[in-house]
Amino acid sequence: MKTPESAHPGRWWHPLPIEEGKPVRIQCDLCPRDCKLHEGQRGACFVRQNIGGQMVLTTYGRSSGFCIDPIEKKPLNHFYPGSSVLSFGTAGCNLACKFCQNWDISKSKDMDRLMDAATPEGIAEAAVAYGAQSVAFTYNDPVIFAEYAIDTAEACHLRNINTVAVTAGYIHAEPAKEFFAVMDAANVDLKGFTDEFYVKLCGGHLQPVLDTLTYIHHETDCWLEITTLLIPGQNDSAAEIKALSDWVAHELGPDVPLHFSAFHPDWKMDELPPTPPSTLTLARNIAMDAGLHYVYTGNVHDTEGDTTFCPTCGAALIVRDWYVIRRYDLPEDGRCPHCQTPIAGRFGKFGKPFGSRRIPVWLARR
Repeated sequence: MKTPESAHPGRWWHPLPIEEGKPVRIQCDLCPRDCKLHEGQRGACFVRQNIGGQMVLTTYGRSSGFCIDPIEKKPLNHFYPGSSVLSFGTAGCNLACKFCQNWDISKSKDMDRLMDAATPEGIAEAAVAYGAQSVAFTYNDPVIFAEYAIDTAEACHLRNINTVAVTAGYIHAEPAKEFFAVMDAANVDLKGFTDEFYVKLCGGHLQPVLDTLTYIHHETDCWLEITTLLIPGQNDSAAEIKALSDWVAHELGPDVPLHFSAFHPDWKMDELPPTPPSTLTLARNIAMDAGLHYVYTGNVHDTEGDTTFCPTCGAALIVRDWYVIRRYDLPEDGRCPHCQTPIAGRFGKFGKPFGSRRIPVWLARR
């Protein structure tokens, strides 16, 4: 079996008992899928492969593209608002969401056609050169390229660049410790709040995601925000939204921001209608009634749903219009200037906001 040019030794796996006269099989221990791989076989994510009885990551140093984005696009509303982030992903995914909005990347198996090349050091240097405050591992799930993401995060930290994971949180506990130890912020997709939803529409299970959320919030220094894509007739009932909101409030606390995002027909669920804005407004109200302090709406034009309010006095502290910050009234210490309530998040000196631009960049020469 020829080793792909971009292959890199993989971690978090073990050999299975050898059957006489048969090649070594291995089991991937990175995520709850626990893929058992014959020689040459790839996991469900398509990027982790058994070559010569060893696990390799086949996408190390390769990307589906790089862009400079506003941090609010991740979405992160409480992590250095107005700053820019160098975003990139690879290919593949360890879930199989029928509603995937990045399916051309997450389901891609044509890696040579998709990918730009960049070393971890090259990515960190590019972030500095382009003036990005952070690097985001996004577009597809960084869990499946954890070795590449961890090495890149360490290179970024040497240059005082923050790191952001945009992930579904479908990862085992041991690799999660190493992965989130080098992430400064994460937005985790909590795709629904029933196991049936995860099994039927995502090819996974709910509990491992809940375990990841509680671990990040309670055991790490990684700033956490959550996004739930509301799909008409699938996970948007008032009862399910209330159950999800109550869980966040009780298990994580009221200060973890929760984003409700609108579904647009795509991939294998293109027969459904888009999410009505009224559904997002209802969800936001339910979550706030459950005691959550920071609840946002996404993928729709909703200035109120984009705005950060003080949970004590109700003052509008960061007014957003899509990804544009129209007003910023929060001092560097992160306290409401009207009542001195600490606003949860990571804040600093606010200068000229990056705005809503999305700027493609190329790193192959770095």
